[in-house]
Amino acid sequence: MIKKSFIPVISQKKKEEENPGSVEFQVFNFTNKIRRLTSHFELHPKDYLSQRGLRIILGKRQRLLSYLSKKNKIRYKNLINQLGIRDSQIR
Repeated sequence: MIKKSFIPVISQKKKEEENPGSVEFQVFNFTNKIRRLTSHFELHPKDYLSQRGLRIILGKRQRLLSYLSKKNKIRYKNLINQLGIRDSQIR
């Protein structure tokens, strides 16, 4: 049920973004996985293996966002606003 709600957003983004290897596309996919896992934890709070996977995905997304912020601030700001991710401190 939850998975179906993300499908239209993904298909819309795929049409706009032709390069699946781009940083924006990868961050978009990680964000969808994170949202899916957080809703999963509401039903299964003791699923520790999935919690570990969530932490790994969060780290990957954070590294990609810090890379993008160093390379191109405008694309970074657009992506943050589009996904609704809060702007975190960059080291």
